[in-house]
Amino acid sequence: MNSVLYFIIKPKKHRYNNTKKIGDKELILNSDNFQHQYVSREATIVSTPSYFDTDIQPDDDVIIHHNVFRRWHNAKGEEKNSYNYIKDDLYFLEPDRIFAYKRNKTWEAVKGYCFIKPIYSNDIIETNKEKPLVGILKYTDDDLPLKNGDLVGFTPNSEYEFMIDGERLYRIRTQDISIKYEYKGNEKEYNPSWAESC
Repeated sequence: MNSVLYFIIKPKKHRYNNTKKIGDKELILNSDNFQHQYVSREATIVSTPSYFDTDIQPDDDVIIHHNVFRRWHNAKGEEKNSYNYIKDDLYFLEPDRIFAYKRNKTWEAVKGYCFIKPIYSNDIIETNKEKPLVGILKYTDDDLPLKNGDLVGFTPNSEYEFMIDGERLYRIRTQDISIKYEYKGNEKEYNPSWAESC
């Protein structure tokens, strides 16, 4: 199955990531379909659009928008699939809803986006463990004149949380990176303990 303008994808594992394994038991974290943080954002490419060339290839894993696999209820209370649903486990996906792809076991951010790892706050008065608006570039857009590992600042309300390989990262548009900082030597990546088990 091919499309002219869209990618065809399938969920990497399941449509929802709402369970957690504890010992030999599985705990259901959420049983409704309204909370976006429990919708899977990992997919596998089945086919690529025929109309244009792309670096993304069939069988690549991708990080996508949270509404693609999400189910919802209409005004009559009937549960429906997203408009991206085709059949079985297949969905079509607009190119601008892909934020990163995995090739040779390495994630690559797509043009226009980057992923940033938050860092610990060194402020002893601050109750938030995370330093606001500062992080370490984890996966960067090739157009950004920075490299992975650089310490950067970003504009307020531009961060959107993603879980990638057990790490809590922020997806940020490249244009919202506002500054590059020099390391002082006391910066430390912040990954909450709950993130490692996701």
